[in-house]
Amino acid sequence: MEESRTHYISEALGLPAGEKVRLLGWVAVKNQVGGLVFLRIRDGSGYIQLSGRKGSIPDVAWRAASEATLESAVCAEGAVKEDRRAPAGREVVLSDFRILGKAEPWPLRKSLLESPKALHDLRYLALRGPKTSAIIKVRSKLMQAVFDYFFGKGYVYIQAPTLVKAAVEGGATLFPVKYFGETAYLSQSAQLYEEAAICGVDKVFIVQPAFRAEKSRTSRHLTEFWMVEAELAFASFQDVMKVEEELVHHMAAKVSEECGAELGRLGRKVKVPEPPFPRISYDEAIAIAGKGGLKVEWGEDLGTEAEKLVGQAFDAPVFVTGYPVSARSFYHMSPPDNPKITLSADLLAPGGYGELATGGQRLHDYELLAAKVREMGLDAESMKWYMDLRRYGMPRHAGFGIGVERSLRWLLGLKHIRSATLFPRTPSRLYP
Repeated sequence: MEESRTHYISEALGLPAGEKVRLLGWVAVKNQVGGLVFLRIRDGSGYIQLSGRKGSIPDVAWRAASEATLESAVCAEGAVKEDRRAPAGREVVLSDFRILGKAEPWPLRKSLLESPKALHDLRYLALRGPKTSAIIKVRSKLMQAVFDYFFGKGYVYIQAPTLVKAAVEGGATLFPVKYFGETAYLSQSAQLYEEAAICGVDKVFIVQPAFRAEKSRTSRHLTEFWMVEAELAFASFQDVMKVEEELVHHMAAKVSEECGAELGRLGRKVKVPEPPFPRISYDEAIAIAGKGGLKVEWGEDLGTEAEKLVGQAFDAPVFVTGYPVSARSFYHMSPPDNPKITLSADLLAPGGYGELATGGQRLHDYELLAAKVREMGLDAESMKWYMDLRRYGMPRHAGFGIGVERSLRWLLGLKHIRSATLFPRTPSRLYP
């Protein structure tokens, strides 16, 4: 029996009765009663039932079917048969069967399902489950939507360094790396490099990992995560908010329209938000948090619980605008009439899932940026190239970054952000 695949399971389920198929997959369920064996196998496209009767298939195939263990990789041949009792109303009556990779006794017992730690220790096996595979597929579709949106709008896709010399979001959350006698850091954001690139190609986007050495043990924090970031030349704060809401709408619509089977498996229905999204001020956000019993001092960042309360007050993503200078990084611009706040916004998910994106208008004036660098005690030498951009024709510009895992967690209603990535990295998790 050849091992080349001739049909995916999803294709076999749509074939008429009597059609012959060859399938490659893994054993998900096995039941044997005397001389009759039933196997449910899966591949990346779905599940299908196989049935084999002793004496009706070669002895070697019968022995293989009888000896197949859960999660063994197998090759099966047979004819499609209609059977209402079978999942999806179809099964394959075996004519041949072979084990390609026999699995040892499966270690994921029911007793482990209540232990997140045990499941993540065995994540390399647990990801084979139907819910995890559905999340993986939705994430893939989400990323397709990102590229479709930006390419459709004429953006240029760029790549930036992962090893950097200076902080973008604050030195306290940097991961240091030894670098030929110097200290480098894992990138927190590609923003500074995007700002350089827009002077050559107007508008850019990037998709790459970001690293934050935050010891936050919450349901929405990872130490390594993926960011979608964009930067636009000649753009204002208002311009970039429009891009953010268009992108989020496109992502949600793509998942809703093309991930029906996966959403069904997860018991989730995506509500596609329609632009324009609500906009409230930082002061209004503080007031909402206060009504929920949480006091936020003016000048502080909102924090996890405050963002949760604000998001719960809306049924669509909401922009919180006008964050204080003290709650923002050095590169944010202030409006001419109010130097205490910034032309920036966080986009908060509805339902209390917290921040999805952060964006705003950047300082494009050299003297103003240099003053900010001095004021915040940053290393001016390592920031020289970034500041120099302002001396060579830097126009007004704006950008944003949106978290992939956070977006996926919100769209799928996941309890913890760990479920939104294959191998999560947290302050207590570096294995596997």
